[in-house]
Amino acid sequence: MRYGPFTCIVVAALLLLTGCASSGSTPNGSFNDDDVMFLQMMIQHNGQGIRIARLAEKRAVRPDVTTLAAAIDTTQVAEVKTMAGRLRGWHKPPVALAHSHTAHGGMVMTRESEITKLSTKNGPDFERRFLDMMVAHQDDALQMARREVATGIDPQSKGLAQRFIKSRTGEIDQMLKFLGPGAGPNASPNPSTNPSTNPSASPSQSPGQITDKAQAGQ
Repeated sequence: MRYGPFTCIVVAALLLLTGCASSGSTPNGSFNDDDVMFLQMMIQHNGQGIRIARLAEKRAVRPDVTTLAAAIDTTQVAEVKTMAGRLRGWHKPPVALAHSHTAHGGMVMTRESEITKLSTKNGPDFERRFLDMMVAHQDDALQMARREVATGIDPQSKGLAQRFIKSRTGEIDQMLKFLGPGAGPNASPNPSTNPSTNPSASPSQSPGQITDKAQAGQ
């Protein structure tokens, strides 16, 4: 079957607009849809992690926990800038449209209701809830990073994923020490202590707002 010029133009436009192209190549290197998915999802995930960490910077009881929260904040703001720059070089948006990565397992985020609940707590109760939440949150980041290492093709994105694996593993180990024996991302079936989920409810902030604030370091 032969296709006219108009049909070819429409097809080309659809390929440009789709959220997950199978692969691509720009002067900034070759990439596939898994690389794009990883960066877009991690920007959103980091944006939420920054918000959680900033709660602890003001409410944590132990100085060591406050210091860790500040380090997570600083590190993840820098990571967002790096990832957004990589996507910009590929002419891809920093945040994907809702449900555009459903075929890849969807977005794993901490429930907004749990973050709101955490923001009402103080003292030792806040600190334990924060550590439980951040352990689960960073464990989700580990899973996304491992998937990128296994399926991505962009060396820079895969290298970034390797750094995520190392940093998140170290942070989780430190937080488990703060929590004490028996702690872990799956130690309790209580949703409030392992609040990560694939959310269907709308977050309190849009992905664009999370990304803008993270990039601005606000």
